[in-house]
Amino acid sequence: MPDFYQHDLITTIHDLRSASLESLESMLRESTTKQKIGLVLPVTASDMRAEPFTKIVEELAEADYIGSIVVSLGVAPDQSDYDETKAKIAGLGDRAKVLWTDGPAVQGLYDELIDAGIPLSTPGKGRSVWTAFGYLLDDPNIETFVLHDCDIVDYSRMLLARLCLPMVHPSLDYEFCKAYYARVTDRMHGRVVRLLVAPLLRALMQCFPENEFVRFLGNFRYPLSGEFSLTRNLARSNRVASDWGLEVGTLSEVYRNTALKRVCQVDLACLYEHKHQELSIDDSGRGLMKMALDILTTVYRTLASQGIVLSHSTFVTLRASFLRIAQDCIRQYGADARVNSLNYDRHSEEVTIEAFAQCVTEAGEIFANDPSGNPAIPNWTRVRAAFPDFPQRLRETVE
Repeated sequence: MPDFYQHDLITTIHDLRSASLESLESMLRESTTKQKIGLVLPVTASDMRAEPFTKIVEELAEADYIGSIVVSLGVAPDQSDYDETKAKIAGLGDRAKVLWTDGPAVQGLYDELIDAGIPLSTPGKGRSVWTAFGYLLDDPNIETFVLHDCDIVDYSRMLLARLCLPMVHPSLDYEFCKAYYARVTDRMHGRVVRLLVAPLLRALMQCFPENEFVRFLGNFRYPLSGEFSLTRNLARSNRVASDWGLEVGTLSEVYRNTALKRVCQVDLACLYEHKHQELSIDDSGRGLMKMALDILTTVYRTLASQGIVLSHSTFVTLRASFLRIAQDCIRQYGADARVNSLNYDRHSEEVTIEAFAQCVTEAGEIFANDPSGNPAIPNWTRVRAAFPDFPQRLRETVE
């Protein structure tokens, strides 16, 4: 976005429309002569067969500065899913591998860790990403780990280049880089960010004005983006959430494990479009309602781990504050949509924030009944302490 605004805790790298793809990729090639970039692509069988994945693979064929690519294939129970994925990425050469998380070999490795008390029984994107990190950690030459989703309709290498460069250029010194973008077609998307997370963080700032973690989250323009890059050290030391709290959980781990001056966010210079979840107001076990509850409980548990006392009255106050702030946001989004000639259904937005307001207190009840929740997947430092050769065995299994 063409502005110069900087937040107070982290660096924002803007899109000032002044850099070409050729110049960025040239800098990336020069910056990766002595260190490699490992790219993680979490994908389901259905997304693998969709058109965006084919476009992504075609674009990656020209990204010669990427040293290793791991396609972490989940929700793919059949051998045919694995075989088709291998065929689709064959053009990327030996640097690209398929990590079939549902395959019998990898499942056997999971069982070994589960028997040792490491919580890995919940499948999902979190486990897929965690496993891919373990695979890449066995290569000592990979210093930067990059992740992006595989359902991006308007994918281009510019997205990848802007995500990688802040982490590898020798004049920069960042350990974590988070992407942001505008999700717009003929209307605004990104309902969970716009109508839940943004007003929630403002409400939390009213309730806990001295809490730096809340301020930290509030510095991110799109805290739920699935695209980020990080150093080898953080890939090894961060725990990973296994539910829809993955993105917020990642930010909480980054907050704990690195200095804030080494955190940045980058504008990916695109109108990001991918598949949309159903709202599912009547079913909190799926769709955006499930996502909202997972995100909220992750935030509550992180605050509690910092010594913040969250009582029933806290959640009542938080809900009231959230609802008022979210209503103000709708007025702002309406004005933004009008000036940009976008369709805007204000009634639908009102219905959505009322449903999210209910989630604020419902997630509070879930937290009160189970303050710990589903345990995050332990970091790779712990796994390697118990099983020093595990990443090597995982690599041998994949290859």
